[in-house]
Amino acid sequence: MTIQPFRVALIGGGINSAAGYAHYCAMTLDGIFNVVTGSFSRNADINAATAKRYGVETKRVWNDWKEALKHEQGSFDIVVVLTPTPSHHAIVRYCILNGFPVICEKALVANAEDADDLLQITKEKKGFLAVTYNYTGYPMLRELKKMISDGRLGKIIHFQALMPQEGFLRKDSRGNKPKPQQWRLTDDRIPVIHLDLAVHLHEIIYYLTGLKPCEVISDHSSKGFFENVTDNVECLAKYEDDVRGHFWFSKSALGYRNGLEVEIFGTEASAKWVQGNPEEMIVSYADGARIIADRGYSGVTIANEERYTRFKAGHPAGFIEAFANVYRDIASAFACYQNTKTWSSDEVFGVELVFDGMLFLKAMVNSVNSKKWEKITYVR
Repeated sequence: MTIQPFRVALIGGGINSAAGYAHYCAMTLDGIFNVVTGSFSRNADINAATAKRYGVETKRVWNDWKEALKHEQGSFDIVVVLTPTPSHHAIVRYCILNGFPVICEKALVANAEDADDLLQITKEKKGFLAVTYNYTGYPMLRELKKMISDGRLGKIIHFQALMPQEGFLRKDSRGNKPKPQQWRLTDDRIPVIHLDLAVHLHEIIYYLTGLKPCEVISDHSSKGFFENVTDNVECLAKYEDDVRGHFWFSKSALGYRNGLEVEIFGTEASAKWVQGNPEEMIVSYADGARIIADRGYSGVTIANEERYTRFKAGHPAGFIEAFANVYRDIASAFACYQNTKTWSSDEVFGVELVFDGMLFLKAMVNSVNSKKWEKITYVR
């Protein structure tokens, strides 16, 4: 893809934030986006330091995001929102209503009502809104998607999607307890752990299979240092096409830095991918054969494409490269939108999937309360 770099107005994403610098590295890795202005932090010193790190002129740095959009209008192509999740709805809503295309960090919103609101105004304004689900930028997950669509696993019958972490229970080397951002310690209607982790798992399974959950039963608990904050969730799900799934996501699982793992089981083969070893996928066949596929394997057709081989096989790519793949796909979708005011993508998702995901998470929470299977009704 050869396009003029898109000029970015960045809201949030300061160098002190959990994901700000990762986003910056990913969006600029292939020269497709260039941060030219923004309001990176409410702290003036961090705002200035971030601008220096990102190469943004001092005169184009603003202490208030609305002032940035007002005074810089016409000097940027797209807004990237990287503030904490609770603030996303108001910022994205303002941008869409005022005609600014938006890329937003997940979770886009914190509940189904806000998702529905953004869905309606995005349709009404024919706006551009893309959400960054970075994990499906890993080439081997894209390879797995192709295997499934080609029928190489047979009929999909069940799966498990895991994302255990240890951040709410692990102490540092001096014995100090963790200090998460304050907003992550206040659960609302949908607990924060669902917004942090479950949204990724929901998107990954939809990305791979194209199927939606229909019914769930779930249990959650608080086992870490922070009382009344959900930090461990297990969920069984019935999906379309009679597929069954198991989800586990946690922040109180010692030993897991980020234990993202996906295993898809079909009638002819199964495939397992673990983020900790992202360039390999284990495929097990019905005749007992097992292979380890990577970019150098002759049977690979997606992961060895030129765009994914920034360097040759045997020199592993990782998190930032996968994230950059997603930004590259967003750029393609946005280029299409600029020309036609419409866009579609097999790799990029917007508010429609977010709305479905919020219904899924809401059903999980309802199940915890009812202690029963809860159906998911999709309304458009």
